Amino acid sequence: MDFDIPPDIQKILDDLDEFIEAEIKPLEQQDDNIRFFDHRREYARTDFENGGVPRKEWEELLAEMRRRADRAGFLRYGIPEKYGGRGGSNLAMAIIREHLAAKGLGLHNDLQNESSVVGNFPTIKMWENYGTEEQKREFLDGMFTGKTRVAFGLTEPNHGSDASWLETKAVRDGDEWVINGKKRFNSGMHNATHDLIFARTSGDEGRAQGISCFIVPTKTPGFSVDFMWWTFNMPSDHAEVTLQDVRVPATAMLGREGDGLALANTFTHENRIRQAASGVGAAQYCINESVKYARERVTFGQPLATRQAIQWPLVELQTECEMVRQLVRKTAWELDHKHHMEISDKVAMCNYRANRLVCDAADRAIQVHGGIGYTRHMPFEHIYRHHRRYRITEGSEEIQMRRIAQVMFGFGRPRE
Repeated sequence: MDFDIPPDIQKILDDLDEFIEAEIKPLEQQDDNIRFFDHRREYARTDFENGGVPRKEWEELLAEMRRRADRAGFLRYGIPEKYGGRGGSNLAMAIIREHLAAKGLGLHNDLQNESSVVGNFPTIKMWENYGTEEQKREFLDGMFTGKTRVAFGLTEPNHGSDASWLETKAVRDGDEWVINGKKRFNSGMHNATHDLIFARTSGDEGRAQGISCFIVPTKTPGFSVDFMWWTFNMPSDHAEVTLQDVRVPATAMLGREGDGLALANTFTHENRIRQAASGVGAAQYCINESVKYARERVTFGQPLATRQAIQWPLVELQTECEMVRQLVRKTAWELDHKHHMEISDKVAMCNYRANRLVCDAADRAIQVHGGIGYTRHMPFEHIYRHHRRYRITEGSEEIQMRRIAQVMFGFGRPRE
């Protein structure tokens, strides 16, 4: 076995470091853009008077970062060459995501809204596997030009992890579908042109089959964005959405009728492994900063680093970080060589352990840094608030553990 980072991936990391120093760090510093990353970050980013959505200036800065990253050939690294990418593997993306997160907060990689110089586009495979040629042309091209911005509407007021029990229904009426229901935490709705709405079209409640996915223009009559949920980590793009007699043509369906949850799984598996990799990187950052501070901070005449009360919790975190890192990389490699459902239990292991790890590491960093660690002048509260949501979203850690148990005890098949 060879556990070294492959030379081609190491070359990407080195090139990224040079690009960030030459292009992104100067942009981060100019025009007081650092306000989006220092102690002012939550207020600089959030338009509190407009429902808590992201400020225009914040999103314009992110857009400029993406333009520069795209010109340099990094933004689309992980997507197929036919869409302007470089076909980066899941292993490469995991290593890159960890590397960027380990640098700490910055314009190069701010995961509060999945912004990075190396973009995460899990919907690419969804469109590729399930979209018609016309849908691919419209939405894949539009994704990069900004012409189309597609939100994701699966969760409902009464249903989150139990997604096979959706109350949103779609009924066929001639050449159209009529959709009625509500969505909660409908991400990306502050500026979306379209929303992916999952609705039951047939079958019994609790059955995976019978749920379909519709591409709904947000300006369709009967489609209403009611308000944005203010969350632990602001700004918010998580909307409460109502659909009342919303009509869409039959061509608005993405994928086969009744096969919508399989489509959603295509999205979540790649996203979960990349979230796990980012969690490892952010955890390593918190550990590194804590060790550095403990070596410099002198109390009662000695550096904090000389005390076992400081050493041992960080030793535990570093040990877990090493273990989770290797599991994430192994699983990412397997994603490149197997059907994603064959290793869904391994993806679940990576996801829930990494999410827990980074929250523990951020909490410990606050403790090691003492009073200054509790302030917004340090990045740890931001890291904690961001990553805490991943212990709930895209499958709570209980759902991840349930999936592992299904495979272990034979209650669910490895491939479904």
